[in-house]
Amino acid sequence: MAGTPDLFVVCKKCGSEVSPYITECPYCGTRLRKRAPKIDRRAGEATPRAPRRAVRPTLTPLRKDEIPGIRGDPTGRPNVTILLLALSLFGFLILAFIPDGDIALNALASEHPWRYATVAFFYPNGWYQLAILLPIGIYGWRLEQRHGPLLVLALFAACGVGGDAIANVVGSDSLIFGAPGAALGMLAAWALPDVLRARRGDEHDGDLLGTLVLAVVVAVMPAVTYEASAVATFSGGAIGALAGAMLLRTAAARH
Repeated sequence: MAGTPDLFVVCKKCGSEVSPYITECPYCGTRLRKRAPKIDRRAGEATPRAPRRAVRPTLTPLRKDEIPGIRGDPTGRPNVTILLLALSLFGFLILAFIPDGDIALNALASEHPWRYATVAFFYPNGWYQLAILLPIGIYGWRLEQRHGPLLVLALFAACGVGGDAIANVVGSDSLIFGAPGAALGMLAAWALPDVLRARRGDEHDGDLLGTLVLAVVVAVMPAVTYEASAVATFSGGAIGALAGAMLLRTAAARH
């Protein structure tokens, strides 16, 4: 075919057959031509492939149950936990204008049943408030991320409000404030599955030592401040531990 280069050329010096696309003989080094011939790419002949463009990986939103123990929440914001903390901080400010006795849960609560629902958000003592809201914020957030907002709301009602109600019925405290039962109950509900995993030698993602420190701080609050009820604290802790045992049966807690 016209214009098609030969399959080989013969070196005039050594007589070797060499490629027509080189300028020097690889055997004797004789100069064959000044430039190698251009390759005529026509129809039917191979053309160089365009470089492949690297595919940029994309990360899709986390779907529900995609990772065991983690909920597929598009925002990841613990709204119920934030609301509980905000109401507690607001209650602390209200006590600057209202006498403690008008809000506390005491023997007169039967005449004011609304106190059962509201007293859990009032803390006359700032240090007492910090000791209780810190575990509520930490473990409420973790529980809400793993099991959803309804569980956090139910635990606060059962452990916090319920614990205060039990203490008032028992009558061991003259004035009851705050939700120490919610703090110890949420802590117990979160930690119990990890404690059982640790005893079995399984992996767990909880800081059990830090959890123990916070549990001790909450447990000693009734001994250092009159606003905290021991009955409310440990009643809420027992309810939370029972809830943690029930969570072991869920798919999220088993992994």
